[in-house]
Amino acid sequence: MTLEERKKQIEDRVAELTANLQKIEDDLDQPLPAHLEDQAIDLEDDEVLERLGRTQQQELRLLNDALKRIADGTYGVCAKCGDDISQARLDAVPYAMICRDCAA
Repeated sequence: MTLEERKKQIEDRVAELTANLQKIEDDLDQPLPAHLEDQAIDLEDDEVLERLGRTQQQELRLLNDALKRIADGTYGVCAKCGDDISQARLDAVPYAMICRDCAA
């Protein structure tokens, strides 16, 4: 995969996560129903949405950091040892900052 293709892949994922986070925020902003049992269910659902939102925010931050590394020319270079990060690792974890050997 070329660097431009990788950048597009990351940008597409950023757009997807941004849309998901907006939907989660909209869902969390909904008022609670009047019935207490329904409120309990909604509150449990909100907890799940909040956890999902935090996870997606973390991924979004990592992807934005990867875009910065693309811009400054350090993408695909291990931050620990300076070797290249394998394409297979970047395919699996596009925001990887360290190579497989350093991650082990």
